[in-house]
Amino acid sequence: MIRTLIIDDETNSRMTSKGFLAKYCPVVEVIGEADGVKSGQEAIKQLKPDLVFLDIQMQDGTGFDLLELIPSIHFKLIFVTSFDQYAIRAFKYSAVDYILKPVDPDQLVAAVSRLNSTGVISSIDNKLNILISNLRNIEKIAIPTNEGMRFVKIDDIIRCESDSCYTTIFMKNKEKIMVSKTLKEYELLLSDMNFFRVHKSHLVNLKYVEKYIQGEGGYLVMEDKSHIEVSRRKKDDLLALLNNF
Repeated sequence: MIRTLIIDDETNSRMTSKGFLAKYCPVVEVIGEADGVKSGQEAIKQLKPDLVFLDIQMQDGTGFDLLELIPSIHFKLIFVTSFDQYAIRAFKYSAVDYILKPVDPDQLVAAVSRLNSTGVISSIDNKLNILISNLRNIEKIAIPTNEGMRFVKIDDIIRCESDSCYTTIFMKNKEKIMVSKTLKEYELLLSDMNFFRVHKSHLVNLKYVEKYIQGEGGYLVMEDKSHIEVSRRKKDDLLALLNNF
């Protein structure tokens, strides 16, 4: 069983989460509740949970204030938030798990399943540092690797290239990072950050485009001197973006 603590200053929200967990997540045992930073700190100290559902905005502070009071985090963490879309992107870039208010049972089950499948607490301190930084100004993205988690500046990514279910990320310093995620996932994540998918196999940072060479679809010459094919159906959209970049 996953011994779980719910920290939220809204009684209805705690009751909803507790009810959904009991109904849809049999591996979860709710061992306690708290309604703020101070009570949450004490509950974590006394109960030593495996998993904490943590509200961000509470009456006596934030979830981040609470975490700063914990000397060492030895539990898994799922934030519960009603933040706007900009902030949600910050969570995604930082690879910190979250669910939105009002709590949806499908989101809740998916979040528990993700954490349960990882088995260990992975780079939580680094993830939280990047999240807090990204909430002010999104600059970095978390990239899972065989060694753990890498945090790289989005501005240093030149392009991403698909290889079946894997993606290779080409960095400004000529480093290549292989990731077991599809290019589609990075397209969804980076499309608002001046990245554009010019081909089924290529996602490029428009900042690093040096030339466009005409052809049926044509191709791009990137700052790292790579030549990236442009699909015919993407050509017009790409040229429009480049003209306004």
